[in-house]
Amino acid sequence: MNITQGKKRVKELREIIAYHNKKYYDDDAPEISDFEYDMLNNELKNLEKQFPELINKESNTQKVGGTVKKGFKEVTHEVPLLSLQDIFSFEEVYEFDKRIKKQAEEFGENTTYVVETKIDGLSASLKYIDGKFVQGATRGNGQVGEDVTNNLATVKTIPKELNEKINITVRGEVFIGKKEFEKMNEEIGYEDGNLFANARNAAAGSLRQLDSSVTEKRPLDIYIFNVQKIEGKEFNSHFEELEYLEKLGFNVNPVRIHCKNIDEVIEAIKKIGETRESLSFGIDGAVVKVDNLSLREELGETSKTPRWAVAYKYPPERKETILKDIVCQVGRTGAITPMAILEPVSVAGSTISKTTLHNEDFIKEKELKIGDTVVIQKAGDVIPEIVEVKKEKRTGNEKEFSMPQICPVCGAPTVREEGEAALRCTGIECPAKLVRNIIHFVSKEGMDIDGLGENLVEQFIEKGLIENIADLYTLTFEDIASLKKNGTKFAENLINAINDSKNRPFYKLITALGIRHIGAKTAKTIAKYFKNIDNLMNANASEIAELEDVGQIMAESIYEFFRGDQTIDLIKKLRDAGVNMEDEETNEIDLKFQGLTFVLTGSLDNYTREEAGNIIENLGGKVSSSVSKKTSYVLAGDDAGSKLTKAQNLGVTIITEKEFEEMIK
Repeated sequence: MNITQGKKRVKELREIIAYHNKKYYDDDAPEISDFEYDMLNNELKNLEKQFPELINKESNTQKVGGTVKKGFKEVTHEVPLLSLQDIFSFEEVYEFDKRIKKQAEEFGENTTYVVETKIDGLSASLKYIDGKFVQGATRGNGQVGEDVTNNLATVKTIPKELNEKINITVRGEVFIGKKEFEKMNEEIGYEDGNLFANARNAAAGSLRQLDSSVTEKRPLDIYIFNVQKIEGKEFNSHFEELEYLEKLGFNVNPVRIHCKNIDEVIEAIKKIGETRESLSFGIDGAVVKVDNLSLREELGETSKTPRWAVAYKYPPERKETILKDIVCQVGRTGAITPMAILEPVSVAGSTISKTTLHNEDFIKEKELKIGDTVVIQKAGDVIPEIVEVKKEKRTGNEKEFSMPQICPVCGAPTVREEGEAALRCTGIECPAKLVRNIIHFVSKEGMDIDGLGENLVEQFIEKGLIENIADLYTLTFEDIASLKKNGTKFAENLINAINDSKNRPFYKLITALGIRHIGAKTAKTIAKYFKNIDNLMNANASEIAELEDVGQIMAESIYEFFRGDQTIDLIKKLRDAGVNMEDEETNEIDLKFQGLTFVLTGSLDNYTREEAGNIIENLGGKVSSSVSKKTSYVLAGDDAGSKLTKAQNLGVTIITEKEFEEMIK
């Protein structure tokens, strides 16, 4: 690779790593495994080693990832919380020892080591004054972190008062244990078929909650592994520090092995790797640290990493098992996700019996068949995935799998639209997505039923009071009042809101039905043209596609929607309930703006932009967000900006609010 190629690849890697840094450190929502992330960083490190002129201070190899989340106060660390240099082979371990020994000889120091587990969690500092916990902070970018004192105070294994009245700042790793993580995932991790990606993600998200009462409900734990700063005490070795921390009452990393030489270090790394499944917490490596504290001081650190420690990263563990079956789950959005049912196998500390297969394309790409011998990979606590099929082990009894043509929950037809990976249920009354459909139906853009939120909808469903959207109109005063203490007034208001919604404009009903690709603007066009629900239901796709702003995909979506048995049933129930299904009678003056396009800019005195836009659309006009030669009028209010200037340059007619009011009389 020449310098030009290297420069291009380094730029690509920095952009990719910056994206995944944000997902990992700031959003607590990683999209790739730790191993994949490490490989990207390793490639960048090697390229910068090959082409030193490409190194700059913005490179991921030169700084610690992470920023301060909005809502938290900043904490400047008195001693930086540095990250560790990752290594991936025993050859690199020997190279580390060679470098340490060379410098140790210069300073006349000995070179023993301590090997510890690298806990997969979120790094934090704890500050104590006179033995009392006064401040806790996340690592952040190493120099500045987030003040999470109140959240850390809810962690049961963090002592609020030490066994000695001492001023000390320590560093530890906040994590969630394996069993606790699995239990939490079962209780609160499911949302549309998704789980918390890993224990680290769950721990970080829990610690960085703005509401400490949420953190308190999460099973957070911590292991302390370093003294950052201490007053009135001196130590000769790191191992001695750890023993003292334990006496103070801290929960110290339980896996710490003192090694006299590098061969013992290698054996310790191997031992940790062999026993990692039996650990109660997740790890993503083993940390090798120089034990001699005076030697550490002489070795120093870079802007990102200490020179006296490295992190050995274990390769992701892989195991073979049998793909016993493939079943499909329907999420709240209607997305149908295939799940692999596996012969239970222990991987990286937990028993795996099922995992997601993502979508139809994934199954085809891997050429999966029911009965196959497959290879499962689980790096750290990342949700396992099938990475390989052992085709040579096929017996001929394996079965092909096809995605269902009907929803496994409600029996409605399924559809996979062009350009989408997900297969979806088309049933509007599907129990799996009932909550989501009702919330959309009652929203402000839909039937605008004020006071009917998600929690209340879920209560109605749990108590069997509603089984479909139309059941909203059968709710009684007593049904609603029974859900709240002293709920009389609330029930009265909600009943009134439900009854009021029956008289909403026809386009509101079309919007509320949640037809894919159809928003309020298109719904208005459809309502004005077809006039009532019967005309719309009887229209063919070609006729619908002829409408302005309605494309072929939208037309086919509308047509297929009204062919569904569940849709026909729902429309009948809504009609019986008295819901309006007709557009208001229109006459010549109602459509005076037909064929005209308006752009709104600046502040109006008597209308919001939304209100003015609704008036224009109700009179047959179209509202655009940008000015062009095709624009008919620009309605300009106070403080109009660049749109007004562009209209003047293009010679577009500009009208004032007063002129607009004259036009709509």
